[in-house]
Amino acid sequence: MTAETEPSHPVTGLDDVVHQRVRLGILTIAHEARRVEFGYLRGQLQLTAGNLSQHLGVLETAGLIEVEKGYEGKRGRTWITLTAAGRTALAEEIARLKLLIARVETTDQ
Repeated sequence: MTAETEPSHPVTGLDDVVHQRVRLGILTIAHEARRVEFGYLRGQLQLTAGNLSQHLGVLETAGLIEVEKGYEGKRGRTWITLTAAGRTALAEEIARLKLLIARVETTDQ
C-alpha cells in the first residue's frame, strides 16, 4: 500500500473533546444513566466541583450534553443528559477505540 491508498490510522479520528479522560467518563456515565446528577458524577470521577464544572462546560459548548438546573426539595441540583450529538460522538469514539484495540490484538508479537 502507498500513503495515498492506505487508510488513515484510527487514532486520527479520535475527538479531543470526547477522548479526554474525564470527559469520556462523563459521557459514558451519562449514557448509562440517561440523566445523571452532578454530585454523582463528581464522586464517581473523583473530581472537585470546579474541575467537573469546567469539563461540563466544554461538553455543553460542544453540544454533547445538556445541563439542567433545578431543585430537589430545597436543595439545588444539576442534572446532565446526553444530546443526540453526544450519543453519536460517544459511539464514534468507541468505534475508533475498538479499531485501535483490534490492530493491537492482531499484530504479531
